[in-house]
Amino acid sequence: MSEFISLLQSRRSANKFITGVEILNNELDDIFNLVKYGPSAFNLQHTHYVVVKDPELLNKVYLAANKQYKVQTASAVIIVLGNKNAYKDAGRMNEGLLHLGVINQQEYDMTVESVESFYESRGETFKREEAIRNASLSAMNFMLIAKEKGWDTCPMIGFDPEVIRTDLNIPEVYVPALMIAIGKEDTGSGRPRGYRKPVGEFVSYNQF
Repeated sequence: MSEFISLLQSRRSANKFITGVEILNNELDDIFNLVKYGPSAFNLQHTHYVVVKDPELLNKVYLAANKQYKVQTASAVIIVLGNKNAYKDAGRMNEGLLHLGVINQQEYDMTVESVESFYESRGETFKREEAIRNASLSAMNFMLIAKEKGWDTCPMIGFDPEVIRTDLNIPEVYVPALMIAIGKEDTGSGRPRGYRKPVGEFVSYNQF
C-alpha cells in the first residue's frame, strides 16, 4: 500500500482533541506552503485562511460554533474563506507568465478579459458558488497535508458565518466556506469509522 493511500485511509474527522497542545505558526506555515500547490479555477487562488489561536478570539469562535467541544480543545481553529472577486486578480496571477515570455501581451490581455467576462456574465450566485467550491478544494488539501505532518483535523459547518465575520473582521467579499479545527486527536473515547457506501452506490458511468 502506498504512503498516500495509507494517509488517505488514516485521516478522519477528530471530534475531540488533547487539550493544551500548541501548534506553532511556523508549523502552520509549513502546511500552507504545500496547500498553495492545490488547484483553483484559472489559477485564481480564491482561498484565504484565518488562523485563530488567541484565547479570547477562540472563545468567540466557540460561541459562534454553538459551543462545540472540539473548538475548545483544538490547538487552533481555521476559517476557510473564498473570495467572490478572485477573478479580478487574473491580471496579477498571469503577470509572471507574461514576464517570463511564456505568453505574449496579446495572450495575456485575452486571458484576463476572458476570465473577467466568464465570472461577470454569470452573476453573483456563481461568484459565491465558485468561492465556496475553490475554498473547499483547498481545505481538503489542508487536511491531508496536516495529517501528513502529524496533525488531526475536523471540518465544520456548524457555525454562524455572520457572527464569525463580525468577530474576525472578515470583509464582505469573502465567503466563510467552512471551519477546520486542528490539533492532536484524543482517541480515548474513539469510535469506529462511520459507514462508507460501496462504490456502486455512489458512482455511475456515462449516465446517472
